[in-house]
Amino acid sequence: MGGKTGNKAGYFDKLKGLLEEYRSIFIVSVDNVSSQQMHEIRQALRGQGVVLMGKNTMVRRALKTFINDTPEYERLLPFVKGNVGFVFTNGDLKDIRDKILANKVAAPARAGAVAPVDVWVPAGNTGMEPGKTSFFQALGVPTKIARGTIEITTDLKLVEAGAKVGPSEATLLNMLNISPFTYGMGIAQVYDQGNTFPADVLDIGEEQLLKAFSSAVTTIAAVSLALNYPTLPSVMHSLVNSYKKVLAVAIETDFSWPEIEQLKDRIANPEAYAAAAPAAGAAAAGPAETKAEEKKEESEKEESDEEGFGGLLFVPRALDYLVHC
Repeated sequence: MGGKTGNKAGYFDKLKGLLEEYRSIFIVSVDNVSSQQMHEIRQALRGQGVVLMGKNTMVRRALKTFINDTPEYERLLPFVKGNVGFVFTNGDLKDIRDKILANKVAAPARAGAVAPVDVWVPAGNTGMEPGKTSFFQALGVPTKIARGTIEITTDLKLVEAGAKVGPSEATLLNMLNISPFTYGMGIAQVYDQGNTFPADVLDIGEEQLLKAFSSAVTTIAAVSLALNYPTLPSVMHSLVNSYKKVLAVAIETDFSWPEIEQLKDRIANPEAYAAAAPAAGAAAAGPAETKAEEKKEESEKEESDEEGFGGLLFVPRALDYLVHC
């Protein structure tokens, strides 16, 4: 009894030390993972992560004793089930994830095993003698005799994903030297600084996050403007819209300020500005002159766009006007 109690206390101390030392944890499934694979994974993670295995009952009991001091550990409890283990790390999560999943080993089909993927028998010559034709026929595999050997005529799905491999299917796959499955560590969940999430979240890039954030800001601004409820994303739009209203009022009244005089003058004397436009014959000028004129016109247009409504730099004056009104 004393030995078991000592082992239990030692495991609790080791788990607590790792939880305190590392900020991130991969909860990994280790079904059908051989001891040799575990050794290779530990070597691949050396210096970057630590693999810890243990009985689920002991892991749950240990975590429950730590929850009083660190409530975040409770988020690990729902995932401590089945054949799982922990990989502790402070490294880059995507890099560690790839190293965990990289170690895959091809394995033959075993009777009673659940197929993780569809198993296909490819068409082609098997090299087997005709006496084994009945075995293929019993499994519904289309065959013919070619050059004294059995040939499979078409590809055949022998086992569907999620179904158990039968004894006959396992025997046939072994006879054909087909190892249809690959086994290695899988990732059930990721724990990072108090949060848990699926491993596929690590595939989300910065561009996707920025796009989602921009879309959310646009939606908030639109809703805020529709409800006439100011929020940080909608403030600038409200300022610009208010300034446009001030410009409209100024155009229809005698109220004015220096920056809007040009706009009023354009509205009052459109002919004067039309006369200043380039002559129609300028189109016949040389390519260099035409290009220079176009660039000049674009520059003038940009200046006009910036100054045509008095310039947004003068929004404070417009706001002062609104306040006094």
